[in-house]
Amino acid sequence: MLHDNYFDYYEKLASWKFDEFDIQSESLTDWDLYEILRSIVTESSCVLDLGTGGGEKVIANYPECAKIVATDYSPKMIETAKKNLEISGRKDITFRVMNNLEMDVEDELFDVVVARHTITDPAQIYRCLKPGGSLLIRGVDKYDCWELKMIFGGGQGFNDPVPVSITDYESVIRAGFSDVTLVPICERDYFKDRDAFKGFLSKVPILEGEPDDALLDEFLSRNPGIIRLQRWYYGITARKL
Repeated sequence: MLHDNYFDYYEKLASWKFDEFDIQSESLTDWDLYEILRSIVTESSCVLDLGTGGGEKVIANYPECAKIVATDYSPKMIETAKKNLEISGRKDITFRVMNNLEMDVEDELFDVVVARHTITDPAQIYRCLKPGGSLLIRGVDKYDCWELKMIFGGGQGFNDPVPVSITDYESVIRAGFSDVTLVPICERDYFKDRDAFKGFLSKVPILEGEPDDALLDEFLSRNPGIIRLQRWYYGITARKL
């Protein structure tokens, strides 16, 4: 997911939330980023969150600690995050604009770096982690919503020669990290009706542009009475010695 291609997209989405689509999710994999995060973060930890979006996940799911710096490439997303932070009352979080490929943070500052559904440069992350620090990555893989993409003949990552999970995994290893583990994550998202499903597809970058009605109906006809997406993500954990 390249910043140059998605900057305008995320600027437009700064004021909405996934909650409006009333998606019911079912996890088929025993890998939870927030459980792992809570197991390694202490009261004295300093955490960097990359790709924070509107900040809802950080505010709701990150354990309180000494400092959380949460960043996003989109100024409008950060504006939304700051508004959400003010409502929450949390004092340990700071939101700021930053390009993940030009990270302007101090060397060996953070105990944990988290990258959620965003592009990264593991070499820069390695630089800003303290010795013994941890990296957690959660991303969207090539085969996410694959049945839908097959019917539409394209979509996010459809023509990638190598899944992004493998690309990220190799980049983390090359950056010098140890104890690198890659885990495929499988989930199912359920939608209440066709309108909610189409609205969701119109907002997210799974397909290219507005979904074609005929192709959408072809997809829905394959599982009558159930509107379901098979989601494929990936998780990476790694440590700086």
